[in-house]
Amino acid sequence: MEKIIVTVDWLNNYAAGTDILPVVATHQTLEGLKEGFTESFNLHLQSMIEDNDEIPTVLQTEFELHFVLTTRALLHYYDNILSRAAISRLTGINEKQLGHYIQGVRNPRMQQREKIVAGLHKLGRTLIEVE
Repeated sequence: MEKIIVTVDWLNNYAAGTDILPVVATHQTLEGLKEGFTESFNLHLQSMIEDNDEIPTVLQTEFELHFVLTTRALLHYYDNILSRAAISRLTGINEKQLGHYIQGVRNPRMQQREKIVAGLHKLGRTLIEVE
């Protein structure tokens, strides 16, 4: 099964797009964005089929949409769930810097993004172990 990468960012709303088709969607919630983007993507593809347009090769077999959050979208999502202090403790990145990433004032280097993702994964593994 082919994986279609859909990039999700935060710009006053969640926003998503992909390089495969000219489809974009925005929504206030991540769940709403995923639903809206999936519906728009499928409708666009169906219209292309009905119009006998050329279909990208990757869409001619089974595929799934894989939503990948930018660091800003990821931090924004967890900003209402975990305090910045908690994320700071998990990642080793100070709260002010995390705030800059969330607001889009700065973009993290790859090493910083990896620290953030690793910290959240560690939290997830710890929560899974709770019985």
